[in-house]
Amino acid sequence: MPYRSTPCNIVIIGASGDLTRRKLIPALFSLYCNELLPDQISIIGFARTDLDDQKFRDTIIRFLTCRYEPEQNKCHEKMNDFLDKCVYVSGNYNSIDSFTELKKRINDIGFPDENTLFYMAIPPSIFVESANSIYHTFTKGSQSQARWSRIVIEKPFGRDSESSKKLIDSLSEIFDEEQTYRIDHYLGKEVIQNLMILRFANLIFEPLWNNQFIDSISISWTEKIGCEGRAGYFDNFGIVRDVMQNHLLQIVALVGMERPDNFSAESICDKKVELLRAVNPLELDDITVGQYTKSSLNGKSELGYLEDPDVPNDSITETYARATLSINNDRWQGVPFYLTAGKALSSSMTEIRIEFKTISNSIFNSYGDIKSNSLVIRVQPNEAIELNIINKLPGLDHQLEEAKLNLHYASAFQQIVPDAYERLILDVLRGDRSLFIRADELDASWNIVTPILNRLEQEKIKPKPYAFGSSGPI
Repeated sequence: MPYRSTPCNIVIIGASGDLTRRKLIPALFSLYCNELLPDQISIIGFARTDLDDQKFRDTIIRFLTCRYEPEQNKCHEKMNDFLDKCVYVSGNYNSIDSFTELKKRINDIGFPDENTLFYMAIPPSIFVESANSIYHTFTKGSQSQARWSRIVIEKPFGRDSESSKKLIDSLSEIFDEEQTYRIDHYLGKEVIQNLMILRFANLIFEPLWNNQFIDSISISWTEKIGCEGRAGYFDNFGIVRDVMQNHLLQIVALVGMERPDNFSAESICDKKVELLRAVNPLELDDITVGQYTKSSLNGKSELGYLEDPDVPNDSITETYARATLSINNDRWQGVPFYLTAGKALSSSMTEIRIEFKTISNSIFNSYGDIKSNSLVIRVQPNEAIELNIINKLPGLDHQLEEAKLNLHYASAFQQIVPDAYERLILDVLRGDRSLFIRADELDASWNIVTPILNRLEQEKIKPKPYAFGSSGPI
């Protein structure tokens, strides 16, 4: 692993936030336990919150787990070694002086003029000013050609096509496309990574993967919880921007794209962009939006969205969306892609369902209605791939029923399923861009949803109400 032999600094901008504590630091610790981080590494947290090194370590140690090193003594030792590599610098995101102090700290305890990964765990409104501070402090006039600087940006990438383009253009003046890693953590999930393997490494699926054999494709993302604790953020975006434009359209691209020429990042992205550009922009008849209302659930009273103190009384922000996509190409012409995303629903899950067409003039019609076959890919929880087939029920008569051929990850594989952030951070260190979003890919996905978002807001269309804990609006 050549990347491991070169010293590296990992700088987390926004290190006092929830994302750092709950996702980034645990992922880095897991990579450390698996000896996948560079041999010489420093992890520097930077944020406005006034902390010293020890207070920073105290805030993150509670989120470290021993799943890769269950022996307590060894785990405790590794935790201490890992935490020794973690330091903290406080400062302002738009201050070159603050970033100069950050650079001095790296020079003192880290590896000056070595590979540096900047992770933007901050709101998108301060991406550009932070990136500008990084540029003027770390990269402008740098003489080192043998070392890299890479920047990781968390979604949301704008609010629509126009704001996304402005963000891309502004950041491109500071970091070029090869340095920029736009992260959608869903692309790091194990089952999502397996989609291309499932399609292109198994001959039984690819010949059937078209409108001749497939009736519809449904992609669902649902949560039982509402927006408590993050309603102030969520109300600026809504479920279409927060989930559908990124997570679900990324899955659409992987499910629907043509076979790439090879497994390189550029070839994969080319095919994803091609697919997304073939999706017709959503119109009002293609989408239903909803907003959850108060209800009593299991003896507990649940607040409605508008009752949250961080939500304006007249908010029309959608907490649920159900959309039908149509794809204008030879493979998918006439096959609807049903996308569902919602909060405060009856279940929490992410699932892809490929519904095949029924057999016409079946010789078994006299035994009753024959269900169509379906392939279900469950992303979470309980990762699994299920193929539903029609089977004869054991016995002396010909009774048919649906049966499942089930690949359940937990029982089929002994390996621990890595967290998505573990995979994605490792890929940034390796310089593998295949699970990250390219600028033209982002533009293509925004073009699908921006027209309907504009219309919903301009016409002030109220979402349909649905009770907290229900299946959504009727």
